[in-house]
Amino acid sequence: MTQSGSPAGSRYLPIADHGLIGDLRTVALVGTNGTIDWYCCPRFDAPSVFGSILDADRGGSFELAACVPSRTKQFYFPDTNVLITRFYAPDGVGEIQDFMPVEDASREVDRHRLIRRVLCVRGSLPFRARVAPRFAYGTESHTLSVEGHRAVFEAPSLSLALTTSVPIEIDGTDVWSEFKLLEGESAVFALDRVCEDVEIKGCPLAEAEHQFAATVQFWRNWLSSSRYRGRWREMVHRSALTLKLLTYAPTGGIVAAPTTSLPERIGGERNWDYRYVWIRDAAFCVYSLLRLGFVSEAEAFIDFLATNVTLCDAGTVGPLQIMYGIDGRRDLPERELGHLEGYEGSGPVRTGNGAVDQLQLDIYGALIDSIYLYDKWGRPISSDRWDQVCLIVDWVCENWDQPDEGIWETRGGRKNFVYSRLMCWVAIERAIRMALRRGLPAELERWREARDAVYRQIMRRGWCPTMRAFVQHYDEDVLDAAVLMMPLTMFVSPTDPKWLSTLDALGRQLVSDSLVYRYDPLASPDGLRGDEGTFSICSFWYVEALTRAGQLDEARLAFEKMLTYANHLGLYAEQIGHTGEQLGNFPQAFTHLALISAAFNLDRTLG
Repeated sequence: MTQSGSPAGSRYLPIADHGLIGDLRTVALVGTNGTIDWYCCPRFDAPSVFGSILDADRGGSFELAACVPSRTKQFYFPDTNVLITRFYAPDGVGEIQDFMPVEDASREVDRHRLIRRVLCVRGSLPFRARVAPRFAYGTESHTLSVEGHRAVFEAPSLSLALTTSVPIEIDGTDVWSEFKLLEGESAVFALDRVCEDVEIKGCPLAEAEHQFAATVQFWRNWLSSSRYRGRWREMVHRSALTLKLLTYAPTGGIVAAPTTSLPERIGGERNWDYRYVWIRDAAFCVYSLLRLGFVSEAEAFIDFLATNVTLCDAGTVGPLQIMYGIDGRRDLPERELGHLEGYEGSGPVRTGNGAVDQLQLDIYGALIDSIYLYDKWGRPISSDRWDQVCLIVDWVCENWDQPDEGIWETRGGRKNFVYSRLMCWVAIERAIRMALRRGLPAELERWREARDAVYRQIMRRGWCPTMRAFVQHYDEDVLDAAVLMMPLTMFVSPTDPKWLSTLDALGRQLVSDSLVYRYDPLASPDGLRGDEGTFSICSFWYVEALTRAGQLDEARLAFEKMLTYANHLGLYAEQIGHTGEQLGNFPQAFTHLALISAAFNLDRTLG
């Protein structure tokens, strides 16, 4: 719960010093200092309105805090995504309740509301607010009109209305307010998107209290569907709530992360836009949510595929892209925003993602595996969707034996990645299982031949006798933590001597205090400069691999250590740096889905 604090003299909070709120269409990051420094409206992938996390001067922010020296703590209202930031001062204790009411989840809506309730719970406390939007990543100027307790910020692409219960003052095109609350008193700030067809009625104190209660009830109702009753329940449920926040309800798409360009290394160039639906990431999310009993989320993703992702003329790049927009769009051009300095000066800031055109064969295994599990644990898939599965598997059978860019989206040229071959095997093998279990029509003989050919090739060329380990790509001696998925996908027995030898090699070369590096960029150049932190999904894969190998003491210790690297709310970014700091886009779906899977399997094995 405690704040970790900013580096001395820094204009940026640590990435981990943030909480997340959202309405299943977009999110906001709220710092432990009470500042909203990331908010895109009306969708995850819209240009930012508050983006000071990427440029403290030009990004825009919504500051709200006690205006006297105070300590802060941040926590979630139990079993919800309502965020509480508390301020402890000599004369009183106050808190900010940040949340976004969830409108009809089944369709797109014009209303988007962000509510900030301020309460004094003990003594008295003065507060200060400053609302300084910077539209379209800070590229659009806006006008300001104020009437009473309402301000309207109007830019060419978007207009927002701020309604408050306290007086506000004008500062150029921004507004600010200073007010003092006594014990039991409260104030409200509500930020609404302005639309022609939506009447903004303001947000008086009683309405804010009603919407607070409704939002709490929404999240508690959703979480009550969880069947998980094991150890680490609080962390597992926080991860589930986070994955739900990363879901775009109108289509069922799940974004990889809600931010762009938070660096994998401070001062480095490994800064990417993750506000899109990666087939791989979303499919893994479906697996984790199904494990907990959230069938409707799996069904929504399957619907996303059927409705928004059409099979294209396959050619050599496959019938599917590796990622799509949250609305299913295919065009995601990558560009740099040179006017923004980037987090802690870590440029460039990017929107879009150039990896969209890469060939990544592993996505087909993740996708077919998620469909297989949905068919098994959720609801039987339809005949039309089975026809799509057959088209995809037929393509995999024809094209598995070619180099690709791999799961880590390297930009150093295509290679024969072992993990890509492994997941091609998974795609074919899971499709065979579905066909046999349900008696569905399939070219089983052809599929079996391809499946067995992939298996034999991996065993022949993916195994390095000198290292006594499965390696990153064929005919070389570089390790890759992605092969931790081998026993998890049941490609190899978790106690097979070859696998145990691989596990030992990974532990020696890529593991540091339970934290796992993806690979060594010096030994395996990936086309980018600089090093990176440990990759948290790999750390949780390592826990699960140890669990399945029967090394339960090591698995449990590694898992408990990983939990200490979470932030104060139980959230994880993509990577962890050399001194334990969180790096990369935040929070990361990949990490949270792997935590759920590792906890589920470790708890079940411990009994």
